[in-house]
Amino acid sequence: MGENVQEMMYLVALGRCCLSCGGLSLLTVWNHQLIGNNFTGKSICKTEVALRPTFSGRICSINVSDNILRYICHEDHITCQKCVCKELSFHFQTFGPYLRCLRLLNVLCITETSELLMTSKLQSLVLRWIRSEKHVEPLCKLLIQTRDTLTSLEFVHCKLSSSSISAICASLHEKGIHTTGMQRFCIKTSSIEIDPLAAPSAFVSFLMSVRTLHSLHFCDSNLDRHIARMVFSTLLDSSSNLSSLDLSENNISGWLSTFSSRSVVGSLSSGKSLQSLCKLNLRGNELDRYDAENLAHALLHMPGLESLDLSGNPIEDSGIRSLISYFTKNPDSRLADLDLENCELSCCGVIEFLDTLSMLEKPTKFLSVADNALGSEVAEAIVNSITVSIESLNISGIGLGPLGFLALGRKLENGLKKLLSINISKNRGGLETARFLSKLIPLAPKLISIDTSYNLMPPEALLMLCESLRTAKCDLKRLDMTGNSCISHEADHSSLHREFQHNGEPIFVLPSSSVSHVPYDDDP
Repeated sequence: MGENVQEMMYLVALGRCCLSCGGLSLLTVWNHQLIGNNFTGKSICKTEVALRPTFSGRICSINVSDNILRYICHEDHITCQKCVCKELSFHFQTFGPYLRCLRLLNVLCITETSELLMTSKLQSLVLRWIRSEKHVEPLCKLLIQTRDTLTSLEFVHCKLSSSSISAICASLHEKGIHTTGMQRFCIKTSSIEIDPLAAPSAFVSFLMSVRTLHSLHFCDSNLDRHIARMVFSTLLDSSSNLSSLDLSENNISGWLSTFSSRSVVGSLSSGKSLQSLCKLNLRGNELDRYDAENLAHALLHMPGLESLDLSGNPIEDSGIRSLISYFTKNPDSRLADLDLENCELSCCGVIEFLDTLSMLEKPTKFLSVADNALGSEVAEAIVNSITVSIESLNISGIGLGPLGFLALGRKLENGLKKLLSINISKNRGGLETARFLSKLIPLAPKLISIDTSYNLMPPEALLMLCESLRTAKCDLKRLDMTGNSCISHEADHSSLHREFQHNGEPIFVLPSSSVSHVPYDDDP
């Protein structure tokens, strides 16, 4: 960043940057009479939490520096001590109509802020550290005056009570009147305090009535299964136009317990559906095999779903078999992006799942089964999947070992015309990793990215890969080799970078000298 305090404040007024966490720290520093110091983005972020409660001045009392006046061609006004051009409020009023994106910390959620931004047409607003009712009332005033233009609202590190959420939603949506074009509503790394048995009517009305809402995120927001169920049921009952729903990093196990084959048939016959939902993120929700079974029933309400993230949930093989049942009954499913990373799956379950995917009418484009202890036996099923349809595959840390890569290489015979990227990192394959890649690269003409980091490859592996790249006709952009002992940290790799490039950028990603050396052994 590099600007001093006054320069940053002017850029905010001019609409060239957001009033962010850095903005508050700068205001705080200003209040401590440290004008003239320069700050980097890192130093500002580090001081945000420590400094955020201390600002208590008035924004309109801040004067613009002579340097900035020169920059905006106001040299003639520098000598005038009482010139209105020296007041920051003048520049807010002048350039406020051009402000479109704004980030505010709690201490700047004051009435004065909304008054200074009276003429602005905000489209995106990010709020941080809203944890008190005293900040909500001024915020609501700002929301009311900008709700005709506001399309994105995000809360980060906030603590929102039931009354706060009610007031915020009421400000965004006036009951019975279509006054909002809100498209994205996000609460993340925050705490929501809602009684699911007595949810704020304004919140429910907002979810049901805002037809323009496309993206709804409650990531790491202290949701429990009751609130998650209430949110989902409300969206379902209103046949929302939502395209993206993110409930990740919340403990919501049991949130779909009311969904069974019988209940789904009844609700589908009544027309309840989330037709437009394309992306569902349930990462790290502590979901088990019973949740996976209920989810398989609930997926019938989402006929347009294309992306499903279940990573970090211990659904086990029983859970993945529920998904197999769903795909078997719905071969025309649009699901093309599946993340099953770290789901406590076994080789048998994944092989069965991959075989099912290969028979779908609409092929799967992205699949991750990373960080599941699958072993080398899964190799044949993996080769079949990338041969048939998959464009991007993540099999990092599944325990392939040398035997797994040897099996992959032996099974690899046909061309891989669709494969774009593959992640085989952290599999301890040694030299067999390079042998597999040497066979893969010529067979995959569209391959642009390979991650083979931390595979304990010996020195001869690099020579083998270089020879393969010289002879293959491919469009490879990136080959990550970090964490392998075949790369000498002290060696000069400039010639390697010069020889293997894509659009002027090096293809090989090699460990820098600052990275600690990875020993060539097989110890965990």
